[in-house]
Amino acid sequence: MIRQLNDHAMVSGQIDPAQVAELKAQGVTMIVNNRPDDEDPGQPSGAEVAAAALAAGIDYRHIPIARGMGHAEVEAMRGALRELGDGKLLAFCRSGQRSVLAWAIARNEDGAKRDELDQCAARAGFSLEAIDHLLRD
Repeated sequence: MIRQLNDHAMVSGQIDPAQVAELKAQGVTMIVNNRPDDEDPGQPSGAEVAAAALAAGIDYRHIPIARGMGHAEVEAMRGALRELGDGKLLAFCRSGQRSVLAWAIARNEDGAKRDELDQCAARAGFSLEAIDHLLRD
């Protein structure tokens, strides 16, 4: 299920390469894959999703988050969001939770207010409680 965070960002659980053309039709201009390859049996590889994105004319970033989020992952997400411009991003992982957390930290680092991020996450059915200590007001 795809969940809207704001006008420019959405998150979801695992996507299938066959869904990418439909994402393009929905206005998605960048896909961010936050899953490490081989996290679950039967999961499409990052290369498969990347190939589908390329074929559809969608930018693709692989920013795997396996055991917590470090500086490199946050900076990569910040870079993706900056490159997005006025486009529309879909970030995905197994459930969408890691993607929401990465998005929120990256946006907060770039000046987004904590209340706004909490509201966006809550509307999409997520909590930012796990990264409470990393977010500034």
